[in-house]
Amino acid sequence: MADKVMNSIGAGQVVLVTAGAGGIGRVMAETFLAHGCGVHICDIDPAVIDDFLQANPGATATLADVSDLPSVDKLFDDVRERYGRLDVLVNNAGIAGPTAPVEEIEPEDWDRTVAVDLSGQFYCTRKATPMLKEAGGGSIINLASSAAFHGCPNRLPYTVCKWAMIGFTKTLAMELGPYNIRVNAICPGSVSGRRIEGVIERDAAQQGITREEVRRRYARHTSLRCFVDPEDVAAMALFLASAAGAKISGQAIGVDGHTESLTNFTD
Repeated sequence: MADKVMNSIGAGQVVLVTAGAGGIGRVMAETFLAHGCGVHICDIDPAVIDDFLQANPGATATLADVSDLPSVDKLFDDVRERYGRLDVLVNNAGIAGPTAPVEEIEPEDWDRTVAVDLSGQFYCTRKATPMLKEAGGGSIINLASSAAFHGCPNRLPYTVCKWAMIGFTKTLAMELGPYNIRVNAICPGSVSGRRIEGVIERDAAQQGITREEVRRRYARHTSLRCFVDPEDVAAMALFLASAAGAKISGQAIGVDGHTESLTNFTD
């Protein structure tokens, strides 16, 4: 199986990773690069993009916000101009959204979360699909969340978007399957890194407990009592994009140590 993954994706394959200059996106982009793929990323921070390109001179990039239609049009124009094709779209871009009870969520925070976490996925998929059809097939990998299986109190906008992403994935798998385009969702749990630390800090403030206690509770949400590493998510993305995953579509796959619940545990 490992040989099938290694030998089935690489030179000639073009991968687009949204929000690919940092965090999970960067690790996924670098994993595809390490396997010989052509990799294009987008991100909203020029400095982060510059850092990524300096570390990965074989990659290319576009400054783009996936919630902005002209930015998305420019992104796909750049991919077509640079590579002439697309084989894999990784819809990674997303934001954590507010941590607050529903009555305290500001409408503009709701709108921004939906714009990035859901509409942005649609905008990119809409532009990628004709290119994937031209290539004779390919793979769309959507980053959802373990919150899509359970719900998550005080994280309403984010959780709603991730639940919607499962329906988005399954419907597109049905629609695009006849064109040999596979569509799957990866559902990570708490992924180590800067973004989850921000969520932990806000959660701690909202609940009036320490960050260490929040972190411990998050780990206790999983059967393996763990956080996930970005490399775990990247390995799944590589598998789904490879020939080893050629018969896998319409799936929401947890990479989360088996999340049991997203409500707070008590001692």
